[in-house]
Amino acid sequence: MVLNSYSNLLDMCSEDVFDFQQPLRSLPSVVTSPGIISDPDWPSSNDGNSVGSAPPCLKRKIVVANFLPLNCMKDEATGEWSFAVDDNQLLVQLKDGFPIDNEVIYVGSLNVQVDPSEQDQVSQKLFKEQKCIPTFLPADLQQQFYHSFCKQQLWPLFHYMLPVCHDKGELFDRSLFQAYVRANKIFADKVIEAVNSDDDCVWVHDYHLMLVPTFLRKKLHRIKVGFFLHSPFPSSEIYRTLPVRDEILKSLLNADLIGFQTFDYARHFLSCCSRLLGLNYESKRGHIGIEYFGRTVSLKILAAGVHVGRLESMLKLPATISKVQEIENRYRGKLVILGVDDMDIFKGISLKLLGLELLLERTPKLRGKVVLVQIVNPARSIGKDVEEAKNEAVSVAQRINDKYGSTSYKPVVLIDYSIPFYEKIAFYAASDCCIVNAVRDGMNLIPYEYTVCRQGNEEIDKLRGADKSSLHTSTLIVSEFVGCSPSLSGAFRVNPWSVEDVADALYSAADLTQYEKIQRHEKHYRYVKSHDVAYWAQSFDQDLERTCKEQYSRRCWTTGFGLNFRVIALSPGFRRLSLEHLASSYKKANKRVIFLDYDGTLVPQSSLDKAPGAELISILNSLCNDTKNTVFIISGRGRNSLSEWFDSCENLGIAAEHGYFIRWNKAAEWEISSSGQCSEWKLIADPVMHVYTETTDGSSIEPKESALVWHYQNTDHDFGSCQAKELVGHLKRVLANEPVVVKRGHQIVEVKPQGVSKGIAVDKIIQALVSKGELPDFFMCIGNDRSDEDMFESINKATSLAELPAIPEVFACSVGPKASKANYYVEGCSEVIRLLKGVTAVSSRKDTVSHSHVSTKDILEVVS
Repeated sequence: MVLNSYSNLLDMCSEDVFDFQQPLRSLPSVVTSPGIISDPDWPSSNDGNSVGSAPPCLKRKIVVANFLPLNCMKDEATGEWSFAVDDNQLLVQLKDGFPIDNEVIYVGSLNVQVDPSEQDQVSQKLFKEQKCIPTFLPADLQQQFYHSFCKQQLWPLFHYMLPVCHDKGELFDRSLFQAYVRANKIFADKVIEAVNSDDDCVWVHDYHLMLVPTFLRKKLHRIKVGFFLHSPFPSSEIYRTLPVRDEILKSLLNADLIGFQTFDYARHFLSCCSRLLGLNYESKRGHIGIEYFGRTVSLKILAAGVHVGRLESMLKLPATISKVQEIENRYRGKLVILGVDDMDIFKGISLKLLGLELLLERTPKLRGKVVLVQIVNPARSIGKDVEEAKNEAVSVAQRINDKYGSTSYKPVVLIDYSIPFYEKIAFYAASDCCIVNAVRDGMNLIPYEYTVCRQGNEEIDKLRGADKSSLHTSTLIVSEFVGCSPSLSGAFRVNPWSVEDVADALYSAADLTQYEKIQRHEKHYRYVKSHDVAYWAQSFDQDLERTCKEQYSRRCWTTGFGLNFRVIALSPGFRRLSLEHLASSYKKANKRVIFLDYDGTLVPQSSLDKAPGAELISILNSLCNDTKNTVFIISGRGRNSLSEWFDSCENLGIAAEHGYFIRWNKAAEWEISSSGQCSEWKLIADPVMHVYTETTDGSSIEPKESALVWHYQNTDHDFGSCQAKELVGHLKRVLANEPVVVKRGHQIVEVKPQGVSKGIAVDKIIQALVSKGELPDFFMCIGNDRSDEDMFESINKATSLAELPAIPEVFACSVGPKASKANYYVEGCSEVIRLLKGVTAVSSRKDTVSHSHVSTKDILEVVS
């Protein structure tokens, strides 16, 4: 379906084939003159803000984020803009993980509005001085894209907040999603301007830009794209409520590598891909990969780190050391607990304060001895929820201070104004305990920063009267719903929704011995120091290179409208089967063998009536009545239904139940596979399957003469898959000594005799023809699922038969473009019928005209 999300989305439709193995010129470089691109064949944005490129020898890392990591200032007197890199931002710090010979380019928005008349000049200045490319979203688009769609719809949803009632949250607004699409398109256009060569890598950050991979992949098929999600990814039950859920998932899958903070978030993403898109995933050598139309999209699970060197440098500043001394003197003799949070509804600030209130109520001895310093960073979004959260926090803090405080003591110190970074660092270094109590959070680096700062330095140790050999301490209380929680095994993990749980953790932190504090600190410090931001960036970059290295050995097609655009990666020789090509070889052949699957090949899988129609019967009869043809239906269905359906096809061969029963024509007797004469194993397998059927709602058993099949397509996706895996193991154990094989197919588990498959059936038929002196010089085989891959393998091997006088023409054809052993594909069942109808034109005219005179034009006329 074509989306109405963006007026130019139709431009993304493509049926072009792109061969990754063919020589490819370098991707376009962009020169310094605004709006001029070195290669006019490549599209560019027309906003006149194109910026320069580096020499082509430099490999680029293009970091894309919603906002550029810059501090912006305009001189009101001169009107000149000045920009300075914000070294405290993660996007700047991650450069340390990239190879030193790589050039790092940043693409993103500025946090200020620039007049359109100044944008060209600012673009040139930013690229020349800071290697940054600004996007310059119009003010109304920025409002709809960031403040409305991202912050009021995606952000709450990814943090498990649903708009149950209209007055409790913003309902989905498609016009806001259209703004999201437009903004992502602008970001992608700017990235394309920055791409300098085939070796460049693009690293897209966070949920604001989840559609960028699709827009990039459309224009630059070889582009190396990584995406990292800094926020949580919700469970499938939550994510599936998003009306544009499929579009976003499919866009993310156009990246080569997708990164998550924790396995939980990755697991939720995998579940969504499985439930919504029917995709499979597996782990190979420790790397999780999703198979997506022949491409393997890798998943990366690694929490971001902090810049240890930057924090250590800040600790050495005289202002920081002086502030540490001031804080320690102010709170001498007290246990200082620190909280540092943004002001939003998910940080759990009020729940943290309620935990402290309960602690003071239960433990009178701690009154006057415990101080919670809560630093509140400015809110990143606006709205009544933020105001309510702030008012609630202030109200609870005031109540605690009134109840348990005095003129000289306040249990809660609320710092709700902006403070310099060095002062925040000083609070880290001076606090005995740090608590992060968010109800849901992704990348929260506060515990890591706190741990590094508690390591201190010689100057701070001297102020405390300790020498440099003194052991350092720290204590962490971390919500179990925070992304960094799994990596901090020495922290007190709490359920932030449980005030009692938080109070107990605060008491335990206050009751720790010095030895326990030292052990916990050393454990955390070792991890934080070894898994810093450079390690995170380097690991992600290496995995992206590894993933992309495997992608470009295949021939790829681009297809799909709008946000359904995708790249299909297939083997180099895999191509669409045209009627003209097939008919040409068909006419020249003297002896043809045709193998056809039934379900999903001749009739659609979704069809309620599986019986063949009159047109299909007519086509098969036309093929079978040609004496040069041997035609077989090879299906997993039983022989009774196939015999009934094709009763009017006198000369049609049938291989039922994957070749267990073979009949050469209607008058012939059924040949039964000798390997499956014993069926006593069914007495063992059937009771086992019934147990799983009774315990798995929606599953069923299909008894066949040769096999038993357990179907679970109508079950809950995850539960059915789990039960199928368990059933396979169970059946293999109880049938270990029986002459059968247990196989798991597409939403089925099948038990069948050994030596029975479609491939073996094809081999038998070909050998029988050769032994009778009927030497085929034309093979055609069409199928759609895993069981048909055995047929493709057998028919491809037929070209090497020594008995054949010449190498035959082979047309192994898959229904649908996908990874396959076939060398051709067709789009669907209707195209299979069209091909068969086309080649019957040759057979139907044999009595009136020589085959050599049947032209392609004649064949196409028959089809039409």
